Parts: sequence; C-alpha cells; structure tokens
Amino acid sequence: MKIAILTIFPEMFESVLSSSILGRAMEEGLVEITPWDIRPYSDRKHKNTDDYPFGGGAGMVMLAQPIVDAVRDLRQKGYDGPCIYMSPRGRTFCQKKVEQLAQLDNMIILCGHYEGVDQRALDLVVDEEISLGDFVLTGGELAAMVICDAVARYVPGVLGSAGSTAEESFTNGLLEYPQYTRPREYEGMEVPPVLLSGDHAKINQWRREQALDVTLRLRPDLFATAPMTEKERNGAMERSKGEA
Repeated sequence: MKIAILTIFPEMFESVLSSSILGRAMEEGLVEITPWDIRPYSDRKHKNTDDYPFGGGAGMVMLAQPIVDAVRDLRQKGYDGPCIYMSPRGRTFCQKKVEQLAQLDNMIILCGHYEGVDQRALDLVVDEEISLGDFVLTGGELAAMVICDAVARYVPGVLGSAGSTAEESFTNGLLEYPQYTRPREYEGMEVPPVLLSGDHAKINQWRREQALDVTLRLRPDLFATAPMTEKERNGAMERSKGEA
C-alpha cells in the first residue's frame, strides 16, 4: 500500500510516521506513506499556495495550480489510485470505507487549509471528498493521519495477528466487547469468571452478548441495524431492562 499525502505542512507527519505500529509497518516496507510538499509546485515567485477569495470573505483559499500540478506529477510517478480530498463537506468516513480503501494499491490524499481549495482543482484532479465528521479542523493533515492509520491496519502483516481486526468495533456492526488482562483482581474488581474457564464456546457466547449489550447502551443507532438473531435482540433488551 502506497499513500502520497499532499500538504503544505509535511513536517506534521514526522512523528506519526515513525511511531508505534504505523512506524514499524513503514520500517518493514508493508506500507509506504510519503508527505509531499505542495509549495515547490507553485509557479508564483514566493511559492505561496493561497490567495484572497473572489467575491470577498474572510480567510484565504488554496490555489488550484500547485495542487493540480502536484497531483499530475504524482500520477506520472505511478500513483494511479483515487485522489481523496479531506473536507468537512465530504462523505463521512466509516469502517466500510476503511476496508474499501485498504484494497487499493495506492492513493493520494489532499490536505486542504485556510478556507478551502479552489473548486477548479477539485473538479480537475480530485476523485472523492471524505470527512471525519460534522466538525471543522484547521487543516486536513490530522484527518489524513486518521485515514492512514485506519487503512494501514488492514494491510496484511501490519498487525501482529491476522485476526486482530476480525472482532473489533464496527467490523461486525457492533461495538467491541470488554477486554481484561492481568491481574485477576484490581481494586476489588475481578475478571469475569467465564474468561478464566477455558471453555471457548462459553467465552465466545459471553463476548457476543457483551458486544450486543455495549452497543445497545452506547450506540443504540448501531444496535438497531446490526445483524443479529431475534433471540439475541430480545436477550439484549431484557438484560438492558434488568440493569435499569
């Protein structure tokens, strides 16, 4: 998986790309994430990448020319995947989108800044706009980091276990069940006995029930559409009433 990130602040990615699981994946060559500075592509004397908006208004708008030239240069360098613009008006990022992007060989992520990007750049070289949610950031860099982290986890070999993504939140439409580790007792709170039983059938059943209960309590919107049997749905509802 190769990801090119177009940004005017490439230094923001140094720590993220050299730390934790993502950093190790980079070192092992499992993913290649490269920030590309947009500024050198500017044809202006001082290599500026923004100007005042036509029609007036607050703030500045990123120029079309350096962005278009940067994307076209990356296309010549072999980045033939989609160019994604991180934008608050884009479609909301979700688990299904993570898994779709993880199937790609490469992609380009464009990080906007200021009041946005000249629409002509979007019309000419951007394939899709993605948003992290209904809020606005100062720029697209943080959002691009989230995309890279979420997608890289689905590249084979990045996580230690092939099954690490199989039962986590959102993968099967539910939130993840509670997790426990040593010690067995901490400040009077004990690990649920079923997890110490060695009975994998009972453990799997407990985890399924817990996932249903957690989703119903914290994200009833997800619970309403998650795949489950009628027996499971009724059971979660009854357990919820018992806790009330």
